[in-house]
Amino acid sequence: MKSVAIPVLVLLLACAASVALAQAPAKDPGYRIGPRDLVEIRVFETPELNVSRRVTEDGDINLPLVGPVKVAGLTETEAARKIKELLEVKLLQRASVAVQVQEFRARPIAIIGAVRLPGNLSFSGRWTLLEALTAAGGLTDNHGSLIYVLRRADNGLSDQVAVPADDLLVRADPKVNIPVFAGDLINVPGAIDVTVYCLGEIKAPGAVTLRSSERISLLAVIARAGGLTDRAASKILIKRSGPGGQTELTADYKRILAGKDPDVELKAGDVIVVKESFF
Repeated sequence: MKSVAIPVLVLLLACAASVALAQAPAKDPGYRIGPRDLVEIRVFETPELNVSRRVTEDGDINLPLVGPVKVAGLTETEAARKIKELLEVKLLQRASVAVQVQEFRARPIAIIGAVRLPGNLSFSGRWTLLEALTAAGGLTDNHGSLIYVLRRADNGLSDQVAVPADDLLVRADPKVNIPVFAGDLINVPGAIDVTVYCLGEIKAPGAVTLRSSERISLLAVIARAGGLTDRAASKILIKRSGPGGQTELTADYKRILAGKDPDVELKAGDVIVVKESFF
């Protein structure tokens, strides 16, 4: 019995820990309340004053027995302190006040790109990246390999995090399911078709099309085209058109295969020319 009970207990504890981790709030203490936010006020000494109020366009909330209180531009902690001081002046000798934003409407999460329902997300509570993507209907079939989360601070600085889509959605890595906050911008770039052209001593010459989410390199394209023929020369010419005209690159196929030279990254429209070897 003991050998059975112990694994069951470990499994239950692991499940409980997973649930606790999933339910843990992603706190953003620096968020400043704005118009249209829904705010919950709790006064522990007087439960009758526990209310939820929508912030007006002027930045006020209307509290029972107190009247309008301007909370726009304040953090939850600052708003709680302000309400506490008003209550202790007008109603109570001592007040313990907690303020929590229930719905973030002033600075919604914006999500763009390869999702089914792009736009602003007026979210409640604290969300993770996966929850935000779910609220946007999930990813479309043409999504790219990376998901970008852009975060702007009140001081004007910004930071961007790149999350591999497969790590989040396929491997379910909890480390990449990062919290998202009010005002964040989630960008899911779509994958596009990239076409390069193969000429000469290649087993299947012609156009080769890959997705931009794939690795687009000389070796990858040659492999997709079936490889080189037995008569192919080692030196390969890559012709590339750009704003300044056409440029030419030379790559040594054997040295790249041997790891002596780096593989060449290709761009849309590149032309690969493999000449015949005469030796």
